[in-house]
Amino acid sequence: MAAAAASSSSSPWAGRMAAAFGAPFLWLVCLIYFIQGFRSFVWTAVSYQMKDMMKLSPSTSQFLVSVAYFPWSIKPVYGILSDCIPIKQRKRTPYLIISSCLSLFPWLILGMSEPLRSSSNFLTALLIVQNLGSAMADVVIDAMIAEAVRSAGPEFAGDLQSLSWSSMAVGGIFGSLLGGYALSNLPIHVIYIIFSALPLFQLISCIFVEESPKGFESRMDNAAPKHVEDQTIDASPGKSSSESYKYEDTRRRKGARRNNKRKSLSKRPEDHDKNKSTNLRPYLSLKSAFFSLCTAFKQPTILRPMAWFFFSNVAIPNISTVMFYYQTEVLHLEASFLGTARVIGWFSLMLGTYIYNRYFKHKKLRNILMFAHVGLAIIGVLDILLVLRLHVHYGITDKYMVLWGSALADAINQFKMMPFLILSGQLCPPGIEGTLFALFMSINNFGSTLGSFLGAALASALSISSAQFDNLALGLGVQLIGTLLPVGFLFLIPKEVTGLTS
Repeated sequence: MAAAAASSSSSPWAGRMAAAFGAPFLWLVCLIYFIQGFRSFVWTAVSYQMKDMMKLSPSTSQFLVSVAYFPWSIKPVYGILSDCIPIKQRKRTPYLIISSCLSLFPWLILGMSEPLRSSSNFLTALLIVQNLGSAMADVVIDAMIAEAVRSAGPEFAGDLQSLSWSSMAVGGIFGSLLGGYALSNLPIHVIYIIFSALPLFQLISCIFVEESPKGFESRMDNAAPKHVEDQTIDASPGKSSSESYKYEDTRRRKGARRNNKRKSLSKRPEDHDKNKSTNLRPYLSLKSAFFSLCTAFKQPTILRPMAWFFFSNVAIPNISTVMFYYQTEVLHLEASFLGTARVIGWFSLMLGTYIYNRYFKHKKLRNILMFAHVGLAIIGVLDILLVLRLHVHYGITDKYMVLWGSALADAINQFKMMPFLILSGQLCPPGIEGTLFALFMSINNFGSTLGSFLGAALASALSISSAQFDNLALGLGVQLIGTLLPVGFLFLIPKEVTGLTS
């Protein structure tokens, strides 16, 4: 045994991971997270499609993109469905196949049908379907990672998380680099078709990942509540399944003697009761999961911090699409340069993660979040200077302003995202960690979506168009004020909590 352990510890990291989880599963994890990062390749094309081909105003584009991203705000729904309603006794792989198809076909349709991609309604509908597939895949693969770590041992948790985040970062870097190059050399519809190859690979990869239905019945029994009106199955450990059904049958006969209308029910065969009780299990599981989720979320220790993170996103009107129009129409920045700026943003995100873990995780959480919002406000000032052209007097070029703004914004945003992830993990009670964490992420995403709607409304109110940016500096000023507002509500964050994981 000692020799085997020594051999295992000396084996390469990739070999240990493959032995613990299997190469097909690791490939699927890497591929799904790579695609999540590589989405910048195709969404840059979507932005140019709306601006150049469809001639949409900045506020309209911002609104449509916000609507398209709504499926990311209801991630717990996908988690509860995959947990409680298995397909052919499998809880994960069928949903991954469905999500892969939902991610695949919209890009193919947009690539092959010029009328559909030229219609704002059809384009938005197809983007909603595509985001539905991506969000579902994200939830399901997170659940599969949690189950795999539980089976293989907690010592692999950090390894799988590192693998997934690294894959997404690599995908983001390559997607941003290649996206700018592709826009300069390929038609937009060709970019859609090229990107559809990745969901196709994801669909094929799902076939090679085995998911055992072993233990399915027991998990469903444990998930269902024991007493729900008269349809309850006695699931006490001291009784066998046949005794449970006999008890149910006897109880039905007693009810029939009290009420003649129930005589037919008391005479039904036992196998019918068995099938009926089995069909009830998904409903009981859904009801149990929803009840547990609501009970946990109503606790003040969970509700107050999540309310702050939600408000911190809603309070900031997101006008990033308007800034994209300004950078391309007024500053005349090329797609390749904007792709390079996003690459620097990805590197800054990783740098921000390192700085947070190295210097900030022992600080009070309130102080970290206050620093993040003050830093984001400073970035807002840089954007105002860019629009007012004040940097030109000091010999600073537009490209340097955009590069530094992108780099600093992504790094500082990570100082806010890391505490959110850590606090969310600490607040999740045992038993519903995955679903509740998905709910936390959905609250964060929904707040960002509402912030984007607010940004679209602000751009429309200020009459900002692709040819009129006179009021853009005023809009950025409103955004600056919104960025500082959440600082006044930091009392919702527990006072003594630090940025260190528990």
